[in-house]
Amino acid sequence: MPANRAVPLLDFRFPGRTAIIEPARVFRPLDIAEHCVLCFFHEVIRELARAGANCRLVHTAESEAGDYPVYELDYGGRRLAVVSPAVGAPAAAARLEHMIALGCRKFVACGGAGALDRAINAGDIVVPVSAVRDEGTSYHYLRPAREIAPTPRALAAIESVLRENNHAYVRGKTWTTDAVYRETRARMYRRRREGCVVVEMEAAALFAVARFRRVEFAQLLYGGDSLAGRRWNPRGWNRHAMRERLFHLAAESCLRL
Repeated sequence: MPANRAVPLLDFRFPGRTAIIEPARVFRPLDIAEHCVLCFFHEVIRELARAGANCRLVHTAESEAGDYPVYELDYGGRRLAVVSPAVGAPAAAARLEHMIALGCRKFVACGGAGALDRAINAGDIVVPVSAVRDEGTSYHYLRPAREIAPTPRALAAIESVLRENNHAYVRGKTWTTDAVYRETRARMYRRRREGCVVVEMEAAALFAVARFRRVEFAQLLYGGDSLAGRRWNPRGWNRHAMRERLFHLAAESCLRL
């Protein structure tokens, strides 16, 4: 295919580093923690805010989907920022960009994922060592490639904390997709053959932003719903007790960086 007719996502001829809407020029830096947990679990963030004494609101960001708060915790005597990253690669990437522009530099995310492997039970911890880039956002940050990995130092911090806390975990690839209702059986089998153990909608984009902005980033997931059987099984994934525990593991891991 001629270069001028290349698929837009694969056309990386004119990337540039500075955007028209450059986050560092839009968002004023704050006196904010260097360490930040991106927590997908709204109920965990609400409980942290409700506890009050060790949690304070430091910033409220405006969004067409609704304003979102940024909190800072006194976590064991150390400062830790916490924010919800929003669902889906574009929204999550934009949220990470915002936190970097505010001044955070070391990140761990915690969230849930659909299991592609029957051996992954609801609540099992999964550590993505790479993500298959079956979404669009990452291609605006890095050259086209099939996979992308978290930063090595952040990944090592997560695994160290899990081992020290005697948590078993699954180490493997994740499949990042933009289209939750186009996860077909054939496509799922293909991803599983190449080593994917879970599917979610943000990891590849978050890994890409982190590498582009040269910050530390890795992610903790837990097995939620299952796509591994003959039919989809939700397994009550969004009410699992592992959600709160995963946040604390993410916080410990982030503060190791």
